[in-house]
Amino acid sequence: MLYWDLMNFQDHNSYIKLMMTELHDLIFMVLMMIMLFILYLIMWFFLNKFINKNILHNQLIETIWTMIPMLILMFMVVPSLKILYMSEEMINPFLTLKILGHQWYWSYEYSEFKKIEFDSFMMMDFNNKYFRLLEVDNRLIVPFKLNIRNLISSVDVIHSWCIPSLGVKLDAIPGRLNQCYMNLNRLGVYFGQCSEICGLNHSFMPISIESVNLNTFINWLKLF
Repeated sequence: MLYWDLMNFQDHNSYIKLMMTELHDLIFMVLMMIMLFILYLIMWFFLNKFINKNILHNQLIETIWTMIPMLILMFMVVPSLKILYMSEEMINPFLTLKILGHQWYWSYEYSEFKKIEFDSFMMMDFNNKYFRLLEVDNRLIVPFKLNIRNLISSVDVIHSWCIPSLGVKLDAIPGRLNQCYMNLNRLGVYFGQCSEICGLNHSFMPISIESVNLNTFINWLKLF
């Protein structure tokens, strides 16, 4: 793995995460152009021996450098609002999951087909077979390329259900039910962690999601 991969985002495994990454790259390029332009102006003023006196008080220039930042912000707000809307919109969910945060583990419930519920604890066997502090005993099994609605809450303190590669991060608040949209576009196993400081063992409640095809998911449901 290259060092640049360690500095960048994780590979996107959902369409929303792809849009988030593209928006980040777009804003980063805009910021780079602004920074280079300002650096050019600073160097020009320092190195130029013939400073134009009209630059000191010029209404046209002041109007331009007031309007340009406003136009740049309007240019960036459109894709950001689109991402916000899509992450909140529930489009014909195939499956609804109930996710509860505990100190310090997660519990999941499938209530769409038949009531299946289980707890997910971090694996304590730290050997080469598992990712340390990320693997769990019971993974969350979900079908890929299907819309999934997550209902997230907590039974004790505030937690945060966060999967970086899916672009999902939502607080689990006691007494409140939050929801988020998820659609996995690739098979595989995705990891996340609680990103809210929820207590002493905050770093020991990982999240592990396994994306499978629909037939495998139905066969897995039949085991219960």
